[in-house]
Amino acid sequence: MKGMLISTKGRYAVRMLLDIATHQGDGYVPMKDIAARQQISKKYLETFTAQLAAADILGIRRGKTGGYRLLRNPADIALLDVIRATEGPLHAVACLECEPNRCSRAGFCMSLPAWKGLEEVVTDYLRSVTLQQLIDQAAPQPENIEDFPCGG
Repeated sequence: MKGMLISTKGRYAVRMLLDIATHQGDGYVPMKDIAARQQISKKYLETFTAQLAAADILGIRRGKTGGYRLLRNPADIALLDVIRATEGPLHAVACLECEPNRCSRAGFCMSLPAWKGLEEVVTDYLRSVTLQQLIDQAAPQPENIEDFPCGG
């Protein structure tokens, strides 16, 4: 990931998991249904399902009755978990990617505390927001959600 910009992969992973959380009931949600509701290609969604499964967020079942389900309660899945699983670590600036900081100016850089602070604020915020909170505060969803494409 370049900088702190959250890519389509991270954003779509959140949308996919919210869709699963609201449709799984006691079973598995077929990928074709998720893709149709979210207007995201099934092929693209499948590019990050293994990462979410490896992070113990997503359960995958193959076969006719297969699909996807959350392995944890939506209240126990923070946005930070999803973003880290799909994007990797978040860093405000490149010099914070390595610990210890390898920049020759790190010991006296006047702006470094600001970038560290920004990174902490974003990380703390994403850690504090769960899928369940997003579900609870969501506006009522239209019946024909497929008629409302996402702007990006």
